[in-house]
Amino acid sequence: MEAAAKVKSIFVYPIKSCRGISVSQQAPLTPTGFRWDRQWMVINNNGRAYTQRNEPKLALVETELPNEAFLEGWEPTGRSFMVIRAPGMQALKISLSKPRDIADGVSIWEWCGSALDEGAEASNWFTNYLGKPSRLVRYNAESETRPVDPKYAAGEKIMFSDCYPFMLLSQGSLDALNKLLKEPIPINRFRPNILVDGCEPFSEDLWTDIQINNCTFQGVKLCDRCKVPTINQDTGVAGPEPSETLRQIRSDKVLRPNKKQQGKIYFGQNLVWKDNLSNGKVLKLGDPVFVMRKVNSAAEAAA
Repeated sequence: MEAAAKVKSIFVYPIKSCRGISVSQQAPLTPTGFRWDRQWMVINNNGRAYTQRNEPKLALVETELPNEAFLEGWEPTGRSFMVIRAPGMQALKISLSKPRDIADGVSIWEWCGSALDEGAEASNWFTNYLGKPSRLVRYNAESETRPVDPKYAAGEKIMFSDCYPFMLLSQGSLDALNKLLKEPIPINRFRPNILVDGCEPFSEDLWTDIQINNCTFQGVKLCDRCKVPTINQDTGVAGPEPSETLRQIRSDKVLRPNKKQQGKIYFGQNLVWKDNLSNGKVLKLGDPVFVMRKVNSAAEAAA
C-alpha cells in the first residue's frame, strides 16, 4: 500500500492557548493527545479558562520543555522544568513534578472539576502579564475525567484541549488557502498537532481511518474553526483573515449544502487514537501516513 502523505511537523501545546513547541524528532502518544499537550491552562479568579479568544496576549507566551521530555517512557525528576517566557517578563520555571495544591471549581467550556495549582509564583507571573487575576493549573488525571462529545467519539477523553485529542492538517490545504490570501499565513494560526505533506489539498477531510507508525487513528469530525486563526501569533493582533476567505470556500454552505446549516467553517480533521492500549508508542517526523478508509466527499464526513 502506498502512503498518502508523510508527517512533516508535530506540535505540542503544553499550556492551552499559549505558543506550541515544534518537536525536533518525535512525540509520545497518550489517549488524551500527545504527551504534555494542553496539560496546563491559565484561569481567572472564577476558575474559568483564559484562551486567545478573550486574551490574545497568550499567543506571545512561549513554552520550553527539556528535549528528553519527548522520549518514550521518560519521567521527570525534581530538576525537570517547563520554562515559560513572554515579552517584558522574566523567565518562569515550573517544575514538571506534580504540584500538591488543588484548585477546585476549574472550568473550560462545558467541563468543571478540580485541577492541580502551580502556586503563587506562577499566579503572580500570569497576573502581571495579563494585568488581571490569574492562576496556572495542571490537569489532574488521577482525579478527573473529561470526556469527548460521545456523538462523535464515545469513550474518548481529553485534558484541556478544546474538543478532541489530536488535530491533523495538510500542507496542501494550507498552501491552497494561502494562494487565495493577499498575505500568506503560517501554520501556527491553526494550531494543529500533526502537519502532513504530500497529499492533495483538503484530502484529510475524507480520512476516517489512518495508520501512522503502526498506530491507528480515526478521523471523527471536521475541525470547525473559531476566531483564533484570525490572531497573528507573532503580535497577538486579530484581523479579518483567514476567516473571510475560508467562509467562501470552506463553509458548511459550500461543503455540506444539503446538511443542516450551522454557519461553520472547516479546516483540518479531528482524530482519536484507536489502538491506544499499548504504551510506548511515538509518532516521528517523516512517518508515512496510510489511509485505510475514507469517505467520498466532505459532505459525507462527520461534522
